[in-house]
Amino acid sequence: MVGHVAINSPQPGEEVARLWREESGDDDSHIGVLARLFVAREAREASVGRLLMEVATAYARQRHLRLVLEVLTKDAAAIRLYERLGWQRIGEAVHTFGGKQFDAVCFVAPA
Repeated sequence: MVGHVAINSPQPGEEVARLWREESGDDDSHIGVLARLFVAREAREASVGRLLMEVATAYARQRHLRLVLEVLTKDAAAIRLYERLGWQRIGEAVHTFGGKQFDAVCFVAPA
C-alpha cells in the first residue's frame, strides 16, 4: 500500500462543513469531507497524492457531493497539492487533539 484516502459524511461541529454550508447553502447530504489522505514518503514523487485526490473527487461527483477538507497549516506540501489541483480556500479553523490546538485551513474542491 502506498496511500489512502477516505471520504466521510460531515460530523456535528465540523468547522469545514459549517463554512461550506454557510457559503453554498448546501445541506449535509450534498457535502463529503475528505477526512484522510496519506501517501507513503517513497510514493510522493510518483504523484500518488494527486491520483488519490482524482479518485476521491470522481467518487464524490458520482454521488453529487461537494468535497471539503481541513489541513493543518504546518502541512505546507499538502496545501500546495490542494492548491495545484484547484481547491479553493474557504476559511480557517482550529483543530484540537491531545489537548493541544493547531491552526488549519479549510478548502472546497473545484466545481
